[in-house]
Amino acid sequence: MDKFELKRYMDSKPDAKLRDLVMELLYDEIVGLKIAPGSKLNVNQLASSLGISRTPVAEAITRLSEIGFVVSHPGQSGSFVLDLNLRDMINLYQVRNAIESEAAALCAHNADEKVVHELTILAEAFKESVVKRDIRGLKDTDMPFHRLIVDSCGNPYIVQTYEQILPKLIMYQSSMMEFVGQLGNESNPWLPSVKFNHISVAAAIRMRMPDLARASMSEHVATSLSFTSLSGDTNDPFSALRNR
Repeated sequence: MDKFELKRYMDSKPDAKLRDLVMELLYDEIVGLKIAPGSKLNVNQLASSLGISRTPVAEAITRLSEIGFVVSHPGQSGSFVLDLNLRDMINLYQVRNAIESEAAALCAHNADEKVVHELTILAEAFKESVVKRDIRGLKDTDMPFHRLIVDSCGNPYIVQTYEQILPKLIMYQSSMMEFVGQLGNESNPWLPSVKFNHISVAAAIRMRMPDLARASMSEHVATSLSFTSLSGDTNDPFSALRNR
């Protein structure tokens, strides 16, 4: 993260306040795991790398703490990026399962042929990305697939609820993409299932079979959780992301 990246944000939103742009940049870096989970945020260092004063950086960190992506630890000074842990992921994925499974079932009822076609393309591309260990390809196809299903389900309350968990969900999905890209995970028993999950969901939606779409999505969410739990250090699969 540097001043050139910040300038890109400034060019895209020339009327925005600097603190808001810094917040957006930090938010994107945190959610995309470019800033390691659990890491300490050094205001002086960040300000220096961005080529700005401390004030907008400090204000951005304060705002990120208000929405839960920056935290403080008792007995420690400073601010820290929200960490990842398996228990939190399990809780989040229970909610995700309920939302996305129902969205998939509704999508099988309501999605038009254009959406179905796009889902099929995304599912095939996701499979190829898993096979090739293409992390960029995984990130370009995974969440867009899920978002399209939710956005096309026809229920605005499902969409609104999903928006609330989406930022943190993206963090955990980004970690899964990293794990898929690691050759050391060849022995993970859930890896073979991962590449076919999107295809199964898309096929059920294409065949207009709501119950199968619901079950396929539920299986997919469970597979993602199981794969992550057996990646890296099984006591703490996210440790490698903190130490890279």
